[in-house]
Amino acid sequence: MLKELLITIATALVEDKSAVEVTVDAPNEEDVVVYHLHVGADDMGRVIGKQGRIAKSIRTVMRAGAVRVNEKISVEID
Repeated sequence: MLKELLITIATALVEDKSAVEVTVDAPNEEDVVVYHLHVGADDMGRVIGKQGRIAKSIRTVMRAGAVRVNEKISVEID
């Protein structure tokens, strides 16, 4: 569910929708699941935003979704 949410958010922001890719790591020793968002090089600025505001907003929405399913997550933008 969370992977689809991240893909939906990212594809709405970027121009090259085919370059959006999300990989999910297994939970680490602190039970945190890391989601890696990969976008095209030209779209990196669109996903990060000025002073990282969009990236921060994406992480906030994802954390809120994770709370609903009782998970701890982190979002890395690559």
